[in-house]
Amino acid sequence: MKIEDVLKSTITYDNSKKIILNVLYTQNVITDNFNEILKPYELSGEQYNVLRILRGQKGNPANMCVIQERMLAKTSNTTRLVDKLLLKKFVTRNVCPENRRKIEVLITQKGLDVLKELDPKVIAHEQFFSKNLSSEEIVQLNQLLEKYRNQ
Repeated sequence: MKIEDVLKSTITYDNSKKIILNVLYTQNVITDNFNEILKPYELSGEQYNVLRILRGQKGNPANMCVIQERMLAKTSNTTRLVDKLLLKKFVTRNVCPENRRKIEVLITQKGLDVLKELDPKVIAHEQFFSKNLSSEEIVQLNQLLEKYRNQ
């Protein structure tokens, strides 16, 4: 469906505006669908992102700066996210022995278990949104989005 039809617009948008509207609308559709997957686990998308970052550390702790740098949403409050994950016992937080000003965060087995349970659901979510595109179109869309974003 065209973005003008989705928005029930009576005016024609120029192509530059249509790109922005399409990307924003598509992001909201994807995010809403993803949030439904996370809802039973009482996780937000940002909390899930932190867990994925920590799992990628392969058993090594990450400090808050490392987590913040790797977040998809750079404006996320990392301390607040880690605090919420601590309450769920998905992570541990300790003071770095070499630098007491640094806080090290490590994913727990409970955190790893919830990610393992979510993995097939997340893969299905990703495949659901790609199913109308060929392999070549998926590559092309990724290239175009990266080109568009990296001005």
